[in-house]
Amino acid sequence: MVKAIRMSRTGGPEVMEYVDVELAPPGPGEARVRHEAIGLNFIDVYFRSGLYPQPLPGGLGMEGAGVVEAVGAGVTEFEVGDRVAYASRPNGAYAQARNVPAAVLLALPQAIGFDTAAAMMLQGMTVQYLLNRTVPLKAGDTVLFHAAAGGVGLIACQWARALGVTLIGTVGSDAKAALAKANGAAHVINYNTENFVERVREITGGKGVRAVYDSIGKDTFIGSLDCLAPLGTMVSFGNASGPVPPFSLGELASRGALFITRPALFSYTSTRADLEATAASLFDVVASGAVKIDIRQRYNLADVGQAHIALESRATSGSSILLP
Repeated sequence: MVKAIRMSRTGGPEVMEYVDVELAPPGPGEARVRHEAIGLNFIDVYFRSGLYPQPLPGGLGMEGAGVVEAVGAGVTEFEVGDRVAYASRPNGAYAQARNVPAAVLLALPQAIGFDTAAAMMLQGMTVQYLLNRTVPLKAGDTVLFHAAAGGVGLIACQWARALGVTLIGTVGSDAKAALAKANGAAHVINYNTENFVERVREITGGKGVRAVYDSIGKDTFIGSLDCLAPLGTMVSFGNASGPVPPFSLGELASRGALFITRPALFSYTSTRADLEATAASLFDVVASGAVKIDIRQRYNLADVGQAHIALESRATSGSSILLP
């Protein structure tokens, strides 16, 4: 038996139950991973609330790091005792141990600890594809990144700095502004005291930015479009304030033939080659010290309800992990 979080219905944090579950031996193509740390991400809230559907009853969590305890038939790339990390569906990482498809596991370099790995796989690989593939950035580009003091945001601030990109970040407090600035944001806007559209136009001399990375959704969407230079790209990759409402494509034409995309990590890592290349890029930039993973919140797995409340109230900064 292992302890795990299970839910039989969608709703608030109270639907997550800390229970004993029977863990079967790993099946063909699977490996059993004993978690040392588990990632906590806003996408978990979407699944818990029902915004993103999943079969129920079921688990939560897409990211973890630990040690292989057993392997199923046909698994040759991993052995018992290997250090591994992953960020993938199906959900179920909120557990002391689980069976994971070996095809999504990644060998964890000795230079990277379990806590760091659990905090960075989903967020770090997201930043990797956003800055290098969705809009391939180059030195001298200027971009706007919302929620710059969150887990994804702080990684993006550092990675953009390493690429020579001018990143303008938005945050919700002066303390978060200082944090984003310390992590490499060239300019920081407190959206509770400043109009971010006006400030972006001021910072860019009226030109606008090449790309906007928006994980906020409903509350910032139109303003984000207004920050783009002609032929710029709107990257909508989250819905923290709610889904973006329907809009006319004429909104893009009237602002200078803008591009828009709604990317997802698992589309960018759908092949084993892409997954390994994305992870290798992340491991390299972290191991080099160019990007440091700032874990600011640690919660016991049994206290996951408190963790979700903190996430939804935007009381967190940096990365958060669960400890089994």
